[in-house]
Amino acid sequence: MGAGGRVLGARALRGAKAIPRLEQALAKREQVLGTDHRRVLGYRNYLAIAYLGAGRAAEAIPLFEQVLADAERVLGTDHRDTLAFRINLAIAYQQAGRTAEAIPLCEQDLASCERVLGPKHRRTLASRAGLATAYVAAERAAEAIPLCEQVLADFERVLGTKHRDTLSTRNNLALA
Repeated sequence: MGAGGRVLGARALRGAKAIPRLEQALAKREQVLGTDHRRVLGYRNYLAIAYLGAGRAAEAIPLFEQVLADAERVLGTDHRDTLAFRINLAIAYQQAGRTAEAIPLCEQDLASCERVLGPKHRRTLASRAGLATAYVAAERAAEAIPLCEQVLADFERVLGTKHRDTLSTRNNLALA
């Protein structure tokens, strides 16, 4: 994934300690590179991740929304960074209890991943798992169950039966 396309989870970006540094770095990059530069979009994404990690979803979500809109306009809807920004917004929506807003983003992300990366790419598998998780959270069992079954079979084949993603998917299937 590109420098800007970090998917949620980087430990270095979590928590309040990273926020002032990221805000400063973002301001400098915007000044030098302009607001539409790919690296600037990446730093906005990093800052949104840090806000979310610090429990500041009210600041993270609008920033994720802005990053996604700008990335779609500047990089295109199928650029790898745009894909990462889209799923990050979906994750933020889910963490904020806004599952109904997360699901269309997850569906769009899966369609893009399948088209751009192929149906067996690890990122596509993760996208499919994310959509299944969103369906489970929305209590949409008719859609969640077959998707969870597919994801579980793929994860068992690719990652093995003991991998945490496989175990998590097995749990989601049971919940569905």
